[in-house]
Amino acid sequence: MQLVDTHVHINFDSFQEDLDAVAAAWRQAGVAHLVHSCVEPSEFKAIQAIADRFSEVSFAVGLHPLDMDKWTPSLAGQIKKLASSDQRVVAIGETGLDFFKADDHDCQIEAFKAQLAVAHELNLPVIIHCRDAAPAMREVLQAFWEEHGPVQGVMHCWTGTPEETQWFLDLGFYISFSGIVTFKSATQVQASAQMVGCDRILVETDCPFLSPVPKRKEKRNQPANVLHVAEFVANLRGISLEDLAAQTTTNARTLFHLPDTSFSVTTS
Repeated sequence: MQLVDTHVHINFDSFQEDLDAVAAAWRQAGVAHLVHSCVEPSEFKAIQAIADRFSEVSFAVGLHPLDMDKWTPSLAGQIKKLASSDQRVVAIGETGLDFFKADDHDCQIEAFKAQLAVAHELNLPVIIHCRDAAPAMREVLQAFWEEHGPVQGVMHCWTGTPEETQWFLDLGFYISFSGIVTFKSATQVQASAQMVGCDRILVETDCPFLSPVPKRKEKRNQPANVLHVAEFVANLRGISLEDLAAQTTTNARTLFHLPDTSFSVTTS
């Protein structure tokens, strides 16, 4: 059985002292591949170094919507250059809109549109962060589609309602669920996880954040815990863990053009 953790941040300081042990744990859990997201382009070299160290890591480059203090129009060119510099770059992001923590909406939209254009030009998917901004996100994506054509991507760490979920499915996006789906209070997220088609669903940890049940007491989330996310989603959907793992792994490889590795671990 194989799993792909489609969103990690293992370049963060909390992983620096024991990253080899963290890698051993994800391999034992059956995690065959990881997609490392990027908060800002200055992380690029550190993320590259992690991919040099662990061959199962692919990665993205982009600017997070909560880092607009770093945004300038020329940054889009830098993101494009970095994305073109390494064949292990499989996406642009994470980018998107966050209206929950910030009110610089116009700047976020400008930066997001610019990164969509880079993704479209390079034929790469986008990793989208969307918090309290689904209507605006839908509007931006629909307008971009009408003007430039479709762009593929994933709504990462998704917490939207089933209605909002359908908006992005209709636009051709994948939907990725994190440890939030395991939380008792996350009923609308669970409803969304039940409705996504088997060809569009992904799983992730968003580590070091959002440890899933039964690891909620662990301050630091880690890629091995994507197994718990997958187990929970499989139960929600009434299918076996093995089937859910096969579906999400196939979907991750399709979206991000990941290698079809032969690595496999049988979990208890």
